[in-house]
Amino acid sequence: MSIVLEAKKLRKEYQDKLALKGLDLQIRSGEIFCLLGQNGAGKSTTINLFLGFIKPTSGAAYINGLEVASHTTKVKEYLAYIPENVMLYPNLSGLENLALFSSLAGFSYTQDELVQYLVGAGLPAEAVRRRVGGYSKGMRQKVGIAIAVAKQANVLLLDEPTSGLDPKASNEFSELLLRLSEAGTAIFMATHDIFRSKEVGTRVGIMREGELVDVLAASDLDANELEKLYLNYMHV
Repeated sequence: MSIVLEAKKLRKEYQDKLALKGLDLQIRSGEIFCLLGQNGAGKSTTINLFLGFIKPTSGAAYINGLEVASHTTKVKEYLAYIPENVMLYPNLSGLENLALFSSLAGFSYTQDELVQYLVGAGLPAEAVRRRVGGYSKGMRQKVGIAIAVAKQANVLLLDEPTSGLDPKASNEFSELLLRLSEAGTAIFMATHDIFRSKEVGTRVGIMREGELVDVLAASDLDANELEKLYLNYMHV
């Protein structure tokens, strides 16, 4: 499996805070890397550096071998981003949102193809033509997944995607991530959800005060052991 996301000595300083301390990380195609950490630990900063929303103080972030800071527009062709609250146009239907965002990415699909992307992402067929303003958070997340698949993104960046989802919606979202992983998508997920990290993660990283303090294979620990390890690091 090829390396798709990479951080080399990635560091970000703000005027009064060191947000990220020389992060070294590699994520391969088909891998789901779950990053655990408290608020302010540096998880969102890491995602924003990979997205090119902010520039590193030193070091570099890479997507498919391209340095993000030098190829900000190009790397967006390879990735999709799903924040805690997916930003869609509430007055448009799920179908219209997907058509719009896929066209902005340079793709043209028939109505039937768009419907298949949405239904394939788990959106009920009867909701496809309803206004997004009436969707639940879980339904909006599924539109976000459909957009990622339609864009043919091989990198998916997620920031607290299961926050606020009920158990059923959270489980459905996890199943979607596993399907994308099996298709070769590299997934980087910043989360507080220890159980979900264990369930879907290939590897789990623990971040504290801008530093990646541990990385382990999700298969090496059960959820209770992972929670205990995480809490130990938070109380150091």
